[in-house]
Parts: sequence; structure tokens; C-alpha cells
Amino acid sequence: MIKVGIIGATGYAGGELVRILMGHKDAEIVWYGSRSYVDQKYADVYRNMFQIVDAKCMDDNMDELAEQVDVIFTATPQGLCASLINEEILSKTKIIDLSADFRLKDVKVYEEWYKIEHKAPQYIDEAVYGLCEINRDKVKDARIVANPGCYTTCSILTAYPLAKEGLIDMSTLIIDAKSGTSGAGRGAKLPNLYCEVNENIKAYGVATHRHTPEIEEQLGYACGRDDLKLIFTPHLVPMNRGILVTSYPKLDAFLNNQVHFARLRYALKQSNPCLWLSCKALLVSNSKGYLCSRYFFYSALIFPFLPV
Repeated sequence: MIKVGIIGATGYAGGELVRILMGHKDAEIVWYGSRSYVDQKYADVYRNMFQIVDAKCMDDNMDELAEQVDVIFTATPQGLCASLINEEILSKTKIIDLSADFRLKDVKVYEEWYKIEHKAPQYIDEAVYGLCEINRDKVKDARIVANPGCYTTCSILTAYPLAKEGLIDMSTLIIDAKSGTSGAGRGAKLPNLYCEVNENIKAYGVATHRHTPEIEEQLGYACGRDDLKLIFTPHLVPMNRGILVTSYPKLDAFLNNQVHFARLRYALKQSNPCLWLSCKALLVSNSKGYLCSRYFFYSALIFPFLPV
């Protein structure tokens, strides 16, 4: 049995992580870390865990936690994981960080976009970008796994197979993304209040969203470019959760016949069997509670003119 500790277990990402791990036959959560709810029962924070989780929330003492578990998940704001991690901890346990601390390989880019000093740049090179559709084998042996961002996961997987196969002109790529409000986290913020979001839609972080360099870096690896620049615009829509991404590239090979359609299917299967090609539009709600949801709705590429 793999013993798991979670720092940030009461946030939206942490809560979803608890739900998934509770259903994993080989995982046992032994530490529910939360600065905001120390000594309170986890089931009092998330009532859907009543009679499922009896444990109380604990602090974020990573040194003590490393003595007790095989893997630590850090579902925390940017900067915290990097400030806590050290060689002694890594000699005892693995780290899966859900923040952006180890996603970008250029520390200067990280500091420029996130406006904070990186506290552990010595571990950036060894950290593995945890998108398993791309780095499945590397993830298995990594001491540090950098869990991808939400927008980045869907934006990368939508274009990665096509970029790798050279089917699209990457310099023309435009990514239009729409997300529910839970993507902003569980903390109370004025722009995320019901009356601000309901019956509304807005673009935000235009040309400045912090997931932009992450998408550019990973898609750059796919097409063999280290200077890739693209247009990424996220939007907030009135739904609880989910993301829909529509990408607009210029096709280098026009996909209007069976040969090119077969190439597209092959590119997707080479990346991962869970990446689906659909000729019918899919609903974000179709994926709720489904562990492969990110493939189901926003990794699908929709070409209405292709044969069914």
C-alpha cells in the first residue's frame, strides 16, 4: 500500500485529489494537510466525506510528513513547495507538486511570469513535467513531478499530436479557452462571486496569463522549436468546473481526405490511446466525475467535414 500525504487537502484541487485517491486500491491517505483547518475534521470541511474520512486536518510540516509517507502531493500556491523541499526530504519520499514551481525549465521565465523568486532552482532540471500522455515513462522514476496546469493540460493535448507530426503551422496557433469558476481556487474573490459570474462571460489575463509560457514550452518540444510564441486567451464562464479549448491553427496538410484523416488518427494514437478524435461536438458536462475527463471533452479535435 502506498502511503500518501497531501498538503493543501482542503482546496478544490486537494479535495478532488482526495476523492480520486480514496478510490485507488493501492493508495492510503495518512496526512490531510491544511493551514486553514488544522485540527478540524476533514469531513467537516467537505461534508461529502462524512463517514468516509475520519481524520483531522494537519499542518504543512513537510519534514515530518516525509518520515511517514511514500509520496507527498502539494496542492498549494506558487512558491510554497519550492520553499519547503530539500535533499533530505527527497531522499525519503517523492513529491508531486500541483503548483507551477517546477513546470518551467527556465527559472528566469518562472520569476518573470509569477513575480516571485524561485527558492529551489537546483531541482528544476530533474523535475519531470507530469503530463503522462507525453512523459509517462519519465514520471515513473522521478523524484519530483511537476503536475501540469489546468489550461495547459487541455491546450497542450489538443495540439501536441498535430505539432509533433508536423500537420499544423505552429506560428499561426490561436488557443481560445473557457473555464468554470473553480479553476480560480476556493478562496473568496470578488470577481468570482455568483452575481459577477452568473449570466456573464469575460476574457481575462489577455496576453498575460501565466499558463502561456508553459504551453509554449511544451508545444515547442513537440515541434522542435525553442522560440515558439502563440496566442492564448482564457475566458471565465458561469459553470462550476470544466474547461473547453478550441484551437485554431493553419493546417500544413489540408485534412480533407481519408489519407490525412488516417494520419490524424495515427498521431493521436501515438500520443496516447485516451486522446480521442470525434466528429461530433462534445459537452463539458459529459466528463463530470470521469477520471479521463480531460481527454473526453477538451482534447477532442472537431472537424465537421471529416467522414464519420
